[in-house]
Amino acid sequence: MPDEASPRRTAAVIPAAGRGVRLGPGAPKALRALGGAPMLIHAVRAMAASRAVELVVVVAPADGASEVKNLLDAHVLPERTDYVVVPGGETRQESVALGLKALPDGITTVLVHDAARPLVPVDTVDAVVEAVRAGAPAVVPALPLTDTVKQVEPGTDGAPEPVIATPDRATLRAVQTPQGFERGILQLAHDTVGSVGDGATDCAGMVERLGSPVVVVPGHEEAFKVTRPLDLVLAEAVLARRRAKDEF
Repeated sequence: MPDEASPRRTAAVIPAAGRGVRLGPGAPKALRALGGAPMLIHAVRAMAASRAVELVVVVAPADGASEVKNLLDAHVLPERTDYVVVPGGETRQESVALGLKALPDGITTVLVHDAARPLVPVDTVDAVVEAVRAGAPAVVPALPLTDTVKQVEPGTDGAPEPVIATPDRATLRAVQTPQGFERGILQLAHDTVGSVGDGATDCAGMVERLGSPVVVVPGHEEAFKVTRPLDLVLAEAVLARRRAKDEF
């Protein structure tokens, strides 16, 4: 843990090296246009909107780091926030690990944010940072589930799948990003859990596998993930509403 007398500095890592095949052919998902700018730009701005975040590390496709750097250079970001672009790996986990390597000494709190969640409000970002600074080693924003969830035995070729159980949705949460971490625990998770394969579907899951506590803070409905074409339509509508209200 960092010395309590030392300044607590925060950086955000945005893995953006994926292709986003569920949005169809074309540019990588993070570079798809939203309101006239790539989704990645919105995601970077969402992190930079927090006064706690002083550095954003964008992990780009390995063959597109220079293109992403040029994109960031061409868009206005808050002057108080620096950014760097590094080439990514084959998996999200590898990309986050490469982003961690790019962090300077002195960063104590690390946010990991999906480039495909371009509209997360700054209040959600701040809530995650504050919870880490208050002593939680790992923090995730999340929302209660509104749909009933069924656990099934996975099938193939579209065959009906038998239901195994119906979990109590009162105990379930849909997790969003940015996820926040004390830097040392996140690095330990990548050094240990990350060394034996994918290990988990998100960084918080890797920390859980260490036996370290993870806590939840309230998420926001506008922090949804843009994965399919309909999500992009919804994101455009949210962005248009914000602009009409001068919230963006």
